[in-house]
Amino acid sequence: MEERVIHLSETLALQTVEGFLTTEELTRLRKAMDAELDATGWKPRFQADVVEAPPLAQEILQEATARALPAIRRALPSINSAASWGYTELGADQEVPTHLDGIPDPGAVHCRLGRIGVVLDDADTGGEFYIETTSSNTVWAGETTQEHCNFPTGTLLSHHLPHAPGPDTRQHDGAPEWLTAAQRTRWITDARAGTAVAYGAQVIHGVNPVRSGTLRKFVTDLLT
Repeated sequence: MEERVIHLSETLALQTVEGFLTTEELTRLRKAMDAELDATGWKPRFQADVVEAPPLAQEILQEATARALPAIRRALPSINSAASWGYTELGADQEVPTHLDGIPDPGAVHCRLGRIGVVLDDADTGGEFYIETTSSNTVWAGETTQEHCNFPTGTLLSHHLPHAPGPDTRQHDGAPEWLTAAQRTRWITDARAGTAVAYGAQVIHGVNPVRSGTLRKFVTDLLT
């Protein structure tokens, strides 16, 4: 069987999955996360802090991902699975500044080709997920893929600012200069709780500031 070669367009794709989580699954996930947070006392150390979701939540989310793969593959046909899911929450005046995750290892066997997020509970106001598009050259790193890679030789690679793990990870306090220098057009989603948004790893995105209430959501990488 011929190996699939990933086209640049997949890294810039966008796909929603309405009903990614059922009403029953949302209820179970809320109970699981409330119990986990009560037991561990976890609180975000900074905006966009992400903690690994507990086993029951992982099970529910991975089952939902498997169900949704046919829809996700319409836009990202090279996706085969999702990584372990993380949980995050944003309170009033917190946001996820504009960034893009990028593809730091385009030759990996299970290459991170995209991201997916699903809201558990909406903020009262604010906290909308958005993507941005631009024709600016500043978001591109000036690097291209090499031979023996998942992508055709010469595929353009953007800068990257991923959600890296670590006790002092504060990569999303603000947008980097190479991004703020670009003129961009913002597209705001109204995806509510239970609707997943999947997007390529070279898609510019962020979350608007929460004005009131708390936004709770799950996020993870999409892998080839």
